[in-house]
Amino acid sequence: MFNIERWQEIFQTLSKNKLRTVLTGISVASGIFIFIVLLGFSSGVQNGVKAQFAGDATNKISVRTRVTTKQYKGLNPNRRIQLKNEDFENISNIYGDYLEYKSGGYSNWGAQLVYKKQSGNFSVRGVHPDFQFIENAIISEGRFVNQGDIEDSRKVIVVSNKAKTELFKGKNPIGEMVSIYGINFKVVGVYADPGGEREESQVYIPISSAQIAFNGADNLRDMSFTVAMSDDFDEAVELSKNLIASIDNDIKTKYTIAPNDRAAVRIDNTLEKAQKIYSLSNIIEAVFWFVGIGTIIAGIVSVGNIMIIIVKERTKEIGIRKALGAEPLSIIFMILQESIFVTMFSGLFGLIMGLGLLEFIGPTIENEFIKYPQVDFNTALITVFILVAAGTLAGFIPAYRAAKIKPIVALRDE
Repeated sequence: MFNIERWQEIFQTLSKNKLRTVLTGISVASGIFIFIVLLGFSSGVQNGVKAQFAGDATNKISVRTRVTTKQYKGLNPNRRIQLKNEDFENISNIYGDYLEYKSGGYSNWGAQLVYKKQSGNFSVRGVHPDFQFIENAIISEGRFVNQGDIEDSRKVIVVSNKAKTELFKGKNPIGEMVSIYGINFKVVGVYADPGGEREESQVYIPISSAQIAFNGADNLRDMSFTVAMSDDFDEAVELSKNLIASIDNDIKTKYTIAPNDRAAVRIDNTLEKAQKIYSLSNIIEAVFWFVGIGTIIAGIVSVGNIMIIIVKERTKEIGIRKALGAEPLSIIFMILQESIFVTMFSGLFGLIMGLGLLEFIGPTIENEFIKYPQVDFNTALITVFILVAAGTLAGFIPAYRAAKIKPIVALRDE
């Protein structure tokens, strides 16, 4: 039940030493403020990590070949290793049960796309239909490359939102013809990439059409695969490592490459990179929590100290209350109420200031590793419960000591 006289008593007690109360409140508020800001930036780091993998699937394996750097089995170094369609088909067949999406690639970097009087430079990538999911390309209009396009070597193209803006100036591009090195391609789709404008500097055509248009014969520039994910992230990483080792061995065996020639065959694994970066972000989050909790504890200690002083100053008053019949629980509740009030008021002030700061500066931060620092509602709610627990803890020991004071001893106190 709300007791106005009790609250008046609390305000009167705290106002007797305004400076001490204010300094204690600042200690608690600053602790919560720092805690919220650290959690917000921890969230921003995690968002930044996720954004790093937004452009491509996190379980992607990329295979490229270069020049050999070591002599092996009588063959000299500096041999150019060229992937073929056969290599893609063999890997897809042998490891198909462990792979989710598969695509070969034949690219022409910096090609000029021409639509009527408009032109722009884009990377033209010949791909298989699965590449839409490997690249996380979101189709906003039309469709992506399909198997029929590849089998018939159709001259069709999927452009990005960036290409649509630069070349078509707001016009619907579906069904329009664009020219690449004098060869006309029909636009069948428009895609958006969550990786942003940099990822949208590419356009896609069927891989068979790319090999014909760019005199690629049956050559491939690269191959891309995604690992079939399981509920156990570490298990998926281990599977990815084993696949990489097997694919690397298969290619080196076929093209007679030294097993220790790492430059000749380059296989990148985004899943393993993701594991390392996510682990790092988790460590950063743990450190932020540790520092934040430490600042809150400092505030709790400050509140506990002030409550000990208040109990000491009110020893005679507590003795009189007990002599008049006050129960120990009523004494404990009286002290706890003051402690919780100081903690809650100061803590909520720090909480609001921290959330306000994140809301204000969050949208202004332009960093690829920190994006949208914020604290969600659940975390804020947990913080409120922490405040209540902290206030109770800070006041309990002084309150318990006050409840144990014998009236005759208290009345003798000077």
